[in-house]
Amino acid sequence: MENDIISKPPKTTTELAVDRTVMAADRSLMAWIRTGLSLISFGFTIYKFLEYSKEQLVANGKSISKVADPFLVGLMLIGMGILSLVFGIIENYYTIKELQDSFSIKRKQYALFMAVLISLFGIFIFLGILFDIKGI
Repeated sequence: MENDIISKPPKTTTELAVDRTVMAADRSLMAWIRTGLSLISFGFTIYKFLEYSKEQLVANGKSISKVADPFLVGLMLIGMGILSLVFGIIENYYTIKELQDSFSIKRKQYALFMAVLISLFGIFIFLGILFDIKGI
């Protein structure tokens, strides 16, 4: 009865090292995602807060400095978030491609999918602020 169990041979140290490298690449991409998402959300929040503050100051007859222009501050932070996501996607792509050229790697790319999705979301927010879309 015990002989009926068929198991895979244990992984070699090289296979285990490749697995660890793939997981490290995914962790790095997830760190890029956290950074990009934080910058995008912080940029949007700053934009909305400064826009509201500007409206309140104008309503009270006061002027606001161009340095604190919500348009520029929000766009800059959101743009930095999108750029960080793009850098993370590129880094992950080349790391995995290099491993795939040398080893047989089977993996699901959930983190990469999320990075692309959040990048598209960031681009949507960026364009919404750039063209001053009132639905945002």
